[in-house]
Amino acid sequence: QVQLVESGGGLVQPGGSLRLTCAASGSIFSVNAMGWYRQAPGKQRELVALITFIGAGATNYADSVKGRFTISRDNAKNMVFLQMNSLQPEDTAVYYCNGIVSATTIRGPYSYWGQGTQVTVSS
Repeated sequence: QVQLVESGGGLVQPGGSLRLTCAASGSIFSVNAMGWYRQAPGKQRELVALITFIGAGATNYADSVKGRFTISRDNAKNMVFLQMNSLQPEDTAVYYCNGIVSATTIRGPYSYWGQGTQVTVSS
């Protein structure tokens, strides 16, 4: 079993910044990729950013956050980060950490999710 624990959400004014952190723990054999998704009220969950834990770490960003958000990883600690700059009200959502992880206890990889953290951008 794998658990993802998030931190860093909160309230910020437009133009401000937040840094989200997600740590994977448990019976981890290997991590293929980790990413961030978000879901605003009444909307579908969408991919924000993704990074592989293989090789140099290829990244993928939603068009709406390109140039403003940066995803990064710490392979040794099984952690992923999301630096969010120039935040706007439309970024308000619950942000979820996701990991594609192979566990030592069961054959994988499987998708695991964090509990979500609220990001609110408001004056």
